[in-house]
This record gives sequence, C-alpha cells and structure tokens, in this order.
Amino acid sequence: MDSAVYSGECRMRRYDNRGKARVSMLIQDVFSTYKDDLLAVEKCINDNVISEIKLIPEIAHHLIDSGGKRFRPLLLLICSRLCGYQGESRFPMATVMEYIHTATLLHDDVIDQADIRRGKDSANKIFGNSVSILVGDFLCFKAFMLMSAIGNNDIFGLVSKMGNIMSEGEVFQLTKCGDINMTREDYLGIIEKKTAVLISAACATGAILGSASPDKVDALSNFGKNAGMAFQITDDILDYTAEGREFGKSIGKDLEEGKITLPFIFALKQSTEEEKNRMKEIITSKNSSGEAALEVRKFIEKYEGLDLSRYRASGYIKEAKHQLDVFDDGAEKNHLMTVADYILSRKV
Repeated sequence: MDSAVYSGECRMRRYDNRGKARVSMLIQDVFSTYKDDLLAVEKCINDNVISEIKLIPEIAHHLIDSGGKRFRPLLLLICSRLCGYQGESRFPMATVMEYIHTATLLHDDVIDQADIRRGKDSANKIFGNSVSILVGDFLCFKAFMLMSAIGNNDIFGLVSKMGNIMSEGEVFQLTKCGDINMTREDYLGIIEKKTAVLISAACATGAILGSASPDKVDALSNFGKNAGMAFQITDDILDYTAEGREFGKSIGKDLEEGKITLPFIFALKQSTEEEKNRMKEIITSKNSSGEAALEVRKFIEKYEGLDLSRYRASGYIKEAKHQLDVFDDGAEKNHLMTVADYILSRKV
C-alpha cells in the first residue's frame, strides 16, 4: 500500500451534531493514522489467498489488487480501537470484510455481464463467468474459516445474518431490473441489503471485538448502516456527474443493465407522462448510446434528481454522526466523523 496516496495538507473546520467545533481532518489523515494496521491487514489478505489451484489466487488478486480503498477494513479498525481493542483478531476480521466485499463484486460482474471493474477488464471477461463465481465462493468460505479460527460466536452470527441479507438484496435487485415503476422505498431497500449491511457489520464487529456494551455495538452498527446508505447514494450520484467518456461509460453501463437509481427515481416522480414513456423506452431497450445517456442526464438535471439525492445522502450522514453521541469525544470518534464527511464530498 502506497502511503503517499494517504497524505494531505489542507484542512477544513468541521462541527459535530451539537455545533461544537472539532479537530479537522481529511480522509488521507485517517488512512495515514491507520497505515501500519492497514499494512497488517494487507499482509493477512495476501497470506490467505492461497491454493494449490493456481488460478484461484490469480483471479482473486486480479480484483483485490486493483485499487480498492479498503474502506470496510478501515472502519473495522477504527471501531475496534474506539472500543479499546487492538488485538490481533482485528486483522483477520478486516480481511473477512474485504474478502466478502470482493466476492460480491466478482458475482455482481457476472450477473451484470460487466466488462470493466475499477478501470480494467473484469475478472469474468478475462477468465470466464464460471470460474469467477467459484473464486467468489472460495473467498466467502475462506472468510468463514478465518472467523472460525477467531471463535467469536457473536461475530459469526452477525456475519452469517449479513450474508443472508446480502443475498436477498441481490435477488430483489434482479426482480426490479428495468422496472420503471421502482419506488424510492424499493431502491433504499436494495442498497441497505446490498451495501449498507456489510459496512454496518464491519463497524459492529469492531465493537464486538472490543467487548463494547450492547448500546455501543448498536450505535456503531447504525453508524455503519447510515454511512453505507449514503455511500451507495453518492456512488449513484457520481455515475451521473462523471465527465466526458467516463460519464458515457457509467450511464451506458447502467442503461444496459436496466439499473434505476435514486436520481432517476426522483426525476421520474415529477415528470410528465410523455417523459416517463420516453425514459421507459430507453431503459427497456437498454439503449446505451452516448445520445441516450445525455438525454437521461438532462432529464435528471431538469428535475433536480442529483440535488435531491445529495440531500437524502446528507440526511443519512447526519444520522450516522448522531449515533456516535454515546461515545466520548476523542481521536477515534473524530476519525469516524471524518469518514462520514468524506462520503459526502468524495469525487471517486
């Protein structure tokens, strides 16, 4: 991991939910603070992607080494330190979160027939669908092996339940693919199950490792859930705000897959019947041309779908920060606040 990526100089004044000024940080500062811990996680990730079947680590590393931010491991490390735990189990548990996240990406790319992931050819394009699915399964089972070695039943139960919910989210999303009548509640249900539940589990696991009280475990679980909701909404906003060729690729991919996200839903709610029919035509035909992408973007901008989505994301971040009120002020609480601020301001 290149520590230069996580260096930063400029500062901004930040405030907590009660209007109290707190020490300002950037996300780069947080990553720098946990640099040594993240290097230990990276070693654990690499040490456990081993198999006598050489194709398994090759495919796993293709995605694991492709520039992921290690966002979920970072949150687990912060939460465990916040709850007074700095033992060795945090590294394999952070690895568990990254393995499960990576497995879902491998599976998603097969389902979506994706060609690109993190700016390079996807694993399924290079190696094929069948083996990509099986390597995703390998990573999931490896995650459970690591948890078994730790031997914490509370964590095992939490992650097992999380996996069940994530699977439900995948199926629910498939049933809503291309559905122009998809509601905000449908969308929010999908992203809670697919994205927020994993981030929530990463935070809660850190608290459980620290033997935190039930109210603090719940607080960090809810912090992660709300942060995860905002994270996915901002992801979907970024698809529509990318520039040039990246915009065309992002929107074109969503159109091909029939994905309907919050900015689009907000715009549809306010549109005329004629506009709804036109958007339905684009979605159902899976028209991914540059012209169609531009038409969709103008439609969303006309009805302020992006601004309304940003407002919704900011509400989740406000609630995430509110969950931290049960903790005394300190460095780790400030780190979580900084992560929350980053979610709203990020550009990638």
